[in-house]
Amino acid sequence: MQPEDPAETIRKLTELSQEHRDLDLAIERLAHDPGIDQLHLKRLKKRKLLLKDCISRLQSRLIPDLDA
Repeated sequence: MQPEDPAETIRKLTELSQEHRDLDLAIERLAHDPGIDQLHLKRLKKRKLLLKDCISRLQSRLIPDLDA
């Protein structure tokens, strides 16, 4: 497996972090709307969790491996 370019990883990390923040704001706004479709809200929350997992994986790629 060939290591990814750190600059590309950082770019993707930035992109996903922005999407995560945008979803957070949208979920907050929709949660206060009494007429919101609960299924739609659940899907947004699930997408947000998926993004969080992806962000965590990308952040771990940026940590260099240390030889014991």
